[in-house]
Amino acid sequence: MQAHVSIILPVHNAEPWLDECLRSVLQQDFEGTMELSVFNDASKDKSGAIIEKWRVKLEDSGVHVIIGGHDSLSPRGVGYSKNQAVAQSSGSYLCFLDSDDVMMPQRVRLQHQAAVQHPSSVFTANGPTVIMPTWFCSRAWFSHVGPFDEGGQGVPEDLLFFYEHLRKGGGVVRVDQSLLLYRYHPRAATHSVLETTIWTHRVRFLEEQALPRWAAFTIWNAGKQGRRLYRSLTAASQRKVVAFCDVDENKIRKGFYCHEDSQERPKPRIPILHFRAARPPFVICVKLVDTGHPQPLALEEAPQWPPGARRDGTELYLLLPPGPHRGRLRGQPEVVALAGGPGLPSLQLTDPRQRLPVHPRPAGAS
Repeated sequence: MQAHVSIILPVHNAEPWLDECLRSVLQQDFEGTMELSVFNDASKDKSGAIIEKWRVKLEDSGVHVIIGGHDSLSPRGVGYSKNQAVAQSSGSYLCFLDSDDVMMPQRVRLQHQAAVQHPSSVFTANGPTVIMPTWFCSRAWFSHVGPFDEGGQGVPEDLLFFYEHLRKGGGVVRVDQSLLLYRYHPRAATHSVLETTIWTHRVRFLEEQALPRWAAFTIWNAGKQGRRLYRSLTAASQRKVVAFCDVDENKIRKGFYCHEDSQERPKPRIPILHFRAARPPFVICVKLVDTGHPQPLALEEAPQWPPGARRDGTELYLLLPPGPHRGRLRGQPEVVALAGGPGLPSLQLTDPRQRLPVHPRPAGAS
């Protein structure tokens, strides 16, 4: 019988966490039919035995379990494993889960309810905003967008899938409950992806999706990350940069940034302005303490209006990542609150008179 929801679980040497992960599958309060599709990617530890142990418990509780895998010398990678787990499953909806993470009991129920209303969206949870194990989508939409890149270690298959999802008109809907505990540890597969690889994909997506619509723009941040963004752009995109803006008086006093590595003569000199003197659109480039990954963001309208004024119609386009996700600016957005655990952040521009929200960190985050 076809299941309503297939939980997609790639596994590779997950012995330390797998019991807790599979217990969270058993504890789901979803009332529809549910199956677990596991693909064991050449694990050399006791992951296989743990999966077999839990197969009995899950099937006794009405959760059908499909187990695939291989025992070759080397793993094929997360993208391959997820594609195989999807292919062997039957559910109308796909709930992605990593073997070192733990689902809250209400996760499948709440995301399934949301997915029925929004068939072409990827659903994420409060906390780790657009991290792969929080995703939930219809099988039809996965087939339209996918499969995952199977390049193996070092390939950000989840980010590439997400960008393709956005290119094909997909949306992002957040379920405002904490539905998953995301475990961050030294053996996590995410550490095999170089920061420079992530950066390159994000900048290229920015150039593909936002910059073609703009004749000129300002980079918000005249420091290291803003200059890095400028140097990472193609020559055509660099010529659209009319200024950097900042709040650092020392940078503003210098007056310009000279691109010393440019082959152009004379070398480009980009003005550095106080942010109140800069003109939109902006690309905001900030760095997260949690990950070290700089995040280029695109903002189309200047947040400059008198103190106490409100402009509820201003929109924020957060393009890198999690794609064109629309938010609202309120008051004077001089305080940028970056929330979320290791991985991709959520972003809020808030009135500085308001208390910033406190976001709990995922379990196991360092």
